[in-house]
Amino acid sequence: MAVLGEPQETKHETENSAPVTRWKIIPGWVEPWRERLSEWGKATRSWRRRALLFLAVVGPGVITSNVDNDAGGISVYSQAGAMYGYALLWSLIPMTIALYVTEEMCARMGVVTGKGLSDLIREEFGFRPTFFLILAGLVVDMGNVAAEFAGVAASMQIFGISKYISVPIAAIAVWILVLRGTARAVEKIFLAACVLYLSYVASAFLAKPDWLLAAKNTVIPTMHLDGGYLLMLTALVGTTIAPWQFFYLQAAFVEKRVARRQYPQARADVLVGSISCMVIVFFIIICTAATLHATGHTKIVDAGEAAQSLVPLAGKWAGLLFAFGLLNASLFAASILPLSTSHVICEGMGFEAGIDHKFNDAPIFYSLYTGMIVVGAAVILIPRAPLEKILVLSQVGNGVWLPVVLIFILLLVNRRDLMGDMVNTRTFNVVAWVTAVAMIVLTLVLVYVSIFRSGSVPGLPGS
Repeated sequence: MAVLGEPQETKHETENSAPVTRWKIIPGWVEPWRERLSEWGKATRSWRRRALLFLAVVGPGVITSNVDNDAGGISVYSQAGAMYGYALLWSLIPMTIALYVTEEMCARMGVVTGKGLSDLIREEFGFRPTFFLILAGLVVDMGNVAAEFAGVAASMQIFGISKYISVPIAAIAVWILVLRGTARAVEKIFLAACVLYLSYVASAFLAKPDWLLAAKNTVIPTMHLDGGYLLMLTALVGTTIAPWQFFYLQAAFVEKRVARRQYPQARADVLVGSISCMVIVFFIIICTAATLHATGHTKIVDAGEAAQSLVPLAGKWAGLLFAFGLLNASLFAASILPLSTSHVICEGMGFEAGIDHKFNDAPIFYSLYTGMIVVGAAVILIPRAPLEKILVLSQVGNGVWLPVVLIFILLLVNRRDLMGDMVNTRTFNVVAWVTAVAMIVLTLVLVYVSIFRSGSVPGLPGS
């Protein structure tokens, strides 16, 4: 009997000791949390899947929108804050809508057709209009690239580094980045550069602005009928949407091989990019409004001067962060602008294009990219180079080129034989055409005033 009972006692003891062992290894309060996490995982499975799909597509929209905050753009935003304080913040909301509407059409065309913008223009409208379009793009973007290296020179001078050192180093760096990198690696670096724009957010907080007044001017429009105010408003809109953006954005989606089924994620990418771009503009204007405008420093020439002026007003760190943001923006744009132009020319002429190609596979593409960097940097190294005029002329060139490119985009995106059921809806078409007409009018006004009356409005670049 004793022998038979021994295993039963052992079994009984084992059963009783099991909960104690489990308690020692995994406390009892963990189990409810594990169940809650499991339930949360099931509930958010769809959301997490969408997030992963978005992360797989994200890049072209965010990069293209944010690179528009280049040296020329930052100069205009700085002047807007210095001259008019918070008064122009309301314009950022319609500008965000305009930026999204125009870029979304190009993203949609790239996803649906699998072709770049200049490639479509050549196929649908012939070689002659394409040739003149790419020729204008080459001339305008050459000025834009030179303006970016001017931004590099201005920002590094604040750190005490001569342009004869900073500009060649910057040119070599952006050349190696694209020539030696893959499309995926370069895109990751560009996305990291977008994050560095947060230096302007830090500068704005260090400037200690009147946040209540800034919020009021953001949601309540304040119009002034004086020429300087209207001209600065025109410059803000004109510098936000540049023609090269459309070519680069569409080419980037094509090169990334974003499929039609991924269009919702591509559209979200463009939306996030448009909003994040305008958020940075918001903080740049706030920073200069809270310091330069508040202390009467309303006349500045460019973003470099704004950074220097911030030091005694908002502290050394605010000025250095602003200068760092200018350097980041200039390097960022100096990398992408030649890429955009190379895509435009190669697609329009039928040559191979894209970062994923080796030099031997796309010699024209890489030769154009190299040539634009060399010429753009060389212009800035000329003693007493008219950096201010280069900045103004590049913006004027964008204004001349923009209406033509917008018309081509709207004609293409409404072609049912190209887009199928992805053509613009009637409502979206109305918004797009109103945006296009408004952009055409505003940029033509900017071109007229910049050429014929630039000296009549204080604070305008080139005056």
